Amino acid sequence: MTKMLVTGGAGFIGSNFLDYMVEKYPEYDFVCLDLLTYAGNYQNLCNVIDKDNFKFVKGDINDNELVDKLFEAEKFDYVVNFAAESHVDNSLKNPNLFFETNVLGVMTLLNACRKYGIKRFHQISTDEVYGDLPLNRPDLKFKETSILNPSNPYSASKASAEMICKAYHRSYGIPITISRCTNNYGKRQFPEKLIPMTISKIMYDEKVTLHGDGTNVRDWLLVVDHVTAIDLILHKGKDGEIYNIAGDNEINNITVINTILKKLGKGEEMIEHIADRVGNDLRYALDTTKIEKELGWTRTRDFDEGIEEVINWYIDNKDWIENIKNKTYMDFYAVTN
Repeated sequence: MTKMLVTGGAGFIGSNFLDYMVEKYPEYDFVCLDLLTYAGNYQNLCNVIDKDNFKFVKGDINDNELVDKLFEAEKFDYVVNFAAESHVDNSLKNPNLFFETNVLGVMTLLNACRKYGIKRFHQISTDEVYGDLPLNRPDLKFKETSILNPSNPYSASKASAEMICKAYHRSYGIPITISRCTNNYGKRQFPEKLIPMTISKIMYDEKVTLHGDGTNVRDWLLVVDHVTAIDLILHKGKDGEIYNIAGDNEINNITVINTILKKLGKGEEMIEHIADRVGNDLRYALDTTKIEKELGWTRTRDFDEGIEEVINWYIDNKDWIENIKNKTYMDFYAVTN
């Protein structure tokens, strides 16, 4: 029986990954390790929690004793690390927390991998480790070999985690892969991020806050396309390699907000401009030639199609947003267990 540990699986991308993998690989056993911090939601696991090949463990990837016992008991073949603090604004306020989770937590997992042995450790990283690109050079895109130049504590912590993964691969022979993805969007994304924040505020007839003039460009990747890429990397990727994953949908923030406003029948009067974020990156863009040619990955949705699906999901699942607004989601694990 193949066993896979998915850390941070109760979060946005992790839970979508588990939805996909648990259904696709019924012959695998999956264990989700999640601390259920503010962005972790036990309700996100509703599609897999009752599956025979799934188990949830509440805990911290920084808990050496817990991680060691879990690896000893389960004998994992694969480890996929989604567990991370990921909100840039929060990293500016409390950088120490980001390095504790995103760096030391990765070391805890890698030490367990070294002790017990695995087939593959996959680290989920971000395009933000590259820094940014100029707005007036649409021809430029980051390749996997581009120099890392992180702009904030969050991206610096993710770059640091990558370096540790590479060092453990070279020093101890641990089979690792790393993926760097652009901005994800999809169902069950915590409403501190731009797209779910915009949708939820409009649904409650609240103003949508926008940093600066909104000309910053992001490349939007539908989460279901992201998880298929991770699946390919796990099973076909080469040890020690890094893979870019991108949506090929470069759109500035003001356009994203206006697109959602239009689809929900609202106008620009709903936008409230606030001071720009310190060191706000101008543009992210990734070259995905490597994963497309070597692993055969393709995207399934463009942004117009994807955003329509996502808006409809949030409208149809208003109770999910309501549970976050009133914070009852934080009690769901305790109540049901």
